[in-house]
Amino acid sequence: MTKYLALIPARYASTRFPAKPLADILGKPMIQHVYERATQVFDNCYVATDDDRIANAIKMFGGNVVMTSTEHRSGTDRCREALEIISAQTGTTFDVVVNIQGDEPYIQTEQLKLIKSCFNDLTTEIATLVKPFSDDEDIFNPNLPKVVLNAHSEAIYFSRSPIPFLRNLQKEEWQKNHKYLKHIGLYAYRSDILKQITSLPVGNLEKLESLEQLRWLENGYNIKVAETQFESYAIDTPEDLERLLKVLQKTIK
Repeated sequence: MTKYLALIPARYASTRFPAKPLADILGKPMIQHVYERATQVFDNCYVATDDDRIANAIKMFGGNVVMTSTEHRSGTDRCREALEIISAQTGTTFDVVVNIQGDEPYIQTEQLKLIKSCFNDLTTEIATLVKPFSDDEDIFNPNLPKVVLNAHSEAIYFSRSPIPFLRNLQKEEWQKNHKYLKHIGLYAYRSDILKQITSLPVGNLEKLESLEQLRWLENGYNIKVAETQFESYAIDTPEDLERLLKVLQKTIK
């Protein structure tokens, strides 16, 4: 049976939203909402952080936490160190590591189950999710990465530009004539693959697009993609949090 390790990387020093993991949402820190949803799907779940304030908050609600280096460039790098520490501490060999964003307090358990199911295919090395763009979303927004797939539901390319380019149509017609796929930043990796991809040098395409996953494609790794219909609500700024709280208040009423 495949053994999964769910990790939630969390930094305190965010440029756009300092102390973001500890932001209060309905009486709980944001990171607690993510953790509680993850533990509904995964038996082994840890927050991986480099900050004592976050670690103490996790301990306060009885969660698992692992301290990692302050030098990591990405959540993927932090996951690798956390995997090595937890494996050594517990004496457990984990087959797959799931990297869950700490700023998506209302991630759906169905999405976590979906990415988990990608590893029923023994050839899957890395997995992620996509969601079709809704009519009111802008496919030309560079902050919403797009992805195109091959016939085996594997990623061919990720881009901040809308892909594919519909050559014979005006741009305002593109979205009506093609199902564009928005990347959802939830990843899972086989443990040996995680160790390999975090040892790779930064790739040329990654530098140009500022998308980490392009490094993996450049080096020949396959990325299995599953499609979700659930929206992803990431909290990047205090304004994002204010909008979420307004929605929640209406829901409660």
